[in-house]
Amino acid sequence: MRETGPLPQNHPGVAKKKIGVLLVNLGTPDAPDKHAVKRYLKQFLSDKRVVEIPSIIWQPILRGIILNTRPAKSAEAYRLVWTEDGSPLASYTRKQAAKLDDQIDGVMVDWAMRYGNPSIKSRLDSMKEAGCDRILIAPLYPQYSGATTASVHDAVFDAIADMRWQPAIRLLPAYHDDEAYITALANSLERDIAALDFEPDAIVASFHGMP
Repeated sequence: MRETGPLPQNHPGVAKKKIGVLLVNLGTPDAPDKHAVKRYLKQFLSDKRVVEIPSIIWQPILRGIILNTRPAKSAEAYRLVWTEDGSPLASYTRKQAAKLDDQIDGVMVDWAMRYGNPSIKSRLDSMKEAGCDRILIAPLYPQYSGATTASVHDAVFDAIADMRWQPAIRLLPAYHDDEAYITALANSLERDIAALDFEPDAIVASFHGMP
């Protein structure tokens, strides 16, 4: 194999090659107020993966009715769960990425939101600048859905479409039936039940994404 020689004079700097992992969650408004929620809902509800009604019918309804009534009510709900660290979904996703980054040597782990900030495009740009030439996209939805997983895929390929230099992209497949994932859920549930000071008569479980 021929060794790579030195770069030509005046060649732009090239970062050392890295592998990247991008965790992607659903999204959140930037703040629990009407204006931020309106921006978030406009992006979210304009995604044709989420609402499949033809735009010529849906957009007048969205812009004329929903975006003028729902943001204020949704902002009230967001204020109830908002923390000093911001949106709970953003906070936990950020912490999840940081812990993975600490545990996996030689891999850059980052996070993004499908709707809102940080955007998928901004994080892919950042990872590219850091030298990531192979990036695993990990939508935090255990089961596949067109409105969630496929929407992330759309945003990823839209983001790299304008890149002159593109990283190799790999997409994490659905893992709802993976033994390690099921074991992790069971262990978490058993630990929390053991911490209760009573024995529940029944457990009702519902899930959609992570965390």
